[in-house]
Amino acid sequence: MAAMATGLSWARPGTTSCSARQGISIGPGTGIGCLQSRARFLSSGLQISWPPSSSTGSSSIGIGLTRRRRRSVIAMSYEAGIGVMGTKVGMMTHFMPDGRAIPVTVIGFHEGNIVTQVKTEPTDGYNAVQVGYLRVRDTKLTKPELGHLNKIGTIPMRHLQEFRLVSVDGFEPSQRLNVEDIFKVGDLVDVSGKSIGKGFQGGIKRHNFKRGLMTHGSKSHRQLGSIGAGTTPGRVYPGKKMPGRMGFQKTKIRKLEIIKIDPELRAVLVKGAVPGKRGNLLRITPAKIVGKNIPKN
Repeated sequence: MAAMATGLSWARPGTTSCSARQGISIGPGTGIGCLQSRARFLSSGLQISWPPSSSTGSSSIGIGLTRRRRRSVIAMSYEAGIGVMGTKVGMMTHFMPDGRAIPVTVIGFHEGNIVTQVKTEPTDGYNAVQVGYLRVRDTKLTKPELGHLNKIGTIPMRHLQEFRLVSVDGFEPSQRLNVEDIFKVGDLVDVSGKSIGKGFQGGIKRHNFKRGLMTHGSKSHRQLGSIGAGTTPGRVYPGKKMPGRMGFQKTKIRKLEIIKIDPELRAVLVKGAVPGKRGNLLRITPAKIVGKNIPKN
């Protein structure tokens, strides 16, 4: 492996040898065991021609060191429609006209929700709408960020997020998105944001493990227990549930109902709880419902 990495070559006496970066030539009677011992090197996109050609006096093995070109894959999924960004204000109790009391979350909207860029299939490889939110001072942004926003003549904004759509017709830069024009009372939305950080927690709180007996004779109260065998496999499997940092991860709550929209206060009441604490950034999009706004396939 070290010889291959440094571009050294090898061959039997009486045969022609060249650099490993250009190819390998092996004389008659040479087995392929030397190549099998370098399987890790040869399996990284190399091409081997076997059996060797007999047109020349010495048999040779042609190895092309051309790596396969990786394709860039867009992993972001499609949204059911354009969405907006908001700020979590808090929770309260809302009384319905029939007298029912339901818990709701108040989501406020600062200045922003402006289209900063429209990406299309011919120019960017996919269709998406980039939206900016939360106005800040110029000194809070870097020069590349300011240049990106000044290109369309909009205000400086802290957050930029993309909404990948099937079609971006009807959207243009500097367009302002109004919540009352996108959503209405009774709509179902998906709300995502960073969950509340809990710090370093044990297995019981983090993964809902069961504890041992709390009696005097118990030797294991809240300990994790065995994390794997010693001889076989002699290691801890990746992904093993263990104590660690809990929370402060991107979380999505799906299919929350919009109870009320107040254009004057620039606020929306959503039934139930949403991720994060007060002041947390939220991403609000139409709920994905298979067969309704998302194809079944």
